[in-house]
Amino acid sequence: MELLECRLAIDDLDSFVADLGEIGDRHGVTIQAFDSRYVADRRHLERAVELADRAIERDENVARDRAVEILLYAAGRRQIDRALEMGVSEGGDRAVVLVDGGSDEDETTALEAVEKLDAFVERESTLETQDPETLCEFFDITDAERTATDTSLSALVRERVALLEVEK
Repeated sequence: MELLECRLAIDDLDSFVADLGEIGDRHGVTIQAFDSRYVADRRHLERAVELADRAIERDENVARDRAVEILLYAAGRRQIDRALEMGVSEGGDRAVVLVDGGSDEDETTALEAVEKLDAFVERESTLETQDPETLCEFFDITDAERTATDTSLSALVRERVALLEVEK
């Protein structure tokens, strides 16, 4: 799995998503773009990929498309409409683009193609800082839950991702 932390300026979301799909198909990889405000850290996305792949292997997936299944797990939700809130939108976004599958070379080549899209503005570190309020609100993590444990916010988000598997 490779991640591209960046800034995007998307004029037409449908066209951008189609471009990602074409790049993925051409390089034999899965590509999903996330609004970085909703990504706790790299391990959050690694866990989402792992659980999505397990659901697909067991024929328990909700989405037909692997990228959408990864999005569902990353968002900790079974409803696609609610999970889409975690995706990028039109306008300017700090983003994380996930590329997974094929070989390391396929992933790298696909990332390079993403950087050539009109919507790509620049590489920018987007996972170094978290907005705890946004993450807690999106993943329904309460103040009481945070004070009851000394675990990190990232670990609590990964717990929500894992709970999706249990709640099926």
